[in-house]
Amino acid sequence: MMKTLGQALFSSGLQNPKYTAGDKKDQDYETRTYHVTNWVSTTLSGMQWDAAMNTGFRKLFSYIQGNNHNKVKVEMTAPVTCRVDPGAGPACESQFTVSFYVPEEHQDNPPAPSDPEVFLENRKEFTAYVRTFGGFSNENLKREELLKLMESLQRDGVQYVDKPFYAAGYDSPFKLMNRRNEVWVLKQEEQQQQQQQEEQEEQV
Repeated sequence: MMKTLGQALFSSGLQNPKYTAGDKKDQDYETRTYHVTNWVSTTLSGMQWDAAMNTGFRKLFSYIQGNNHNKVKVEMTAPVTCRVDPGAGPACESQFTVSFYVPEEHQDNPPAPSDPEVFLENRKEFTAYVRTFGGFSNENLKREELLKLMESLQRDGVQYVDKPFYAAGYDSPFKLMNRRNEVWVLKQEEQQQQQQQEEQEEQV
């Protein structure tokens, strides 16, 4: 318990999911292709991004503390990601999927969650454009950084998916210096580009 709690508080020596770094087009974002990995996740609906993150974090922290069918303790990892599927309008609820990366020793056979609202998620390989920023993150800051990332991609003529998008945090609230936060936007694959083009042609 103390080791996991210590890792969560000080974010040191945590396992991260592996990725292949792409050519850096510009200094204000990077391209990463994440390998196939298992994550443990929970999905919440609501209007408040930060509230969803806090609730989701508590559920997943309970899972790694032994609230799973094997009753095993699982090492804390980083980052904690939050996938945001925005609602259809300003007053509509969004969906927030909060996730912990499953550490290497459990990747092949992750313990099944005991909480019916927590599930295992196998993420296929995907490419994301990533913008990194420091300090204490909040909903407004994440949205500002997301907008800056999209503006950079538009500047460079890069095709991307505008939703869903991700936020990633690497540090506990107790870490004061050298904090690391990220926003991720997914690369638009050729198949998606073709589908989008066909939809535009149908509208003409």
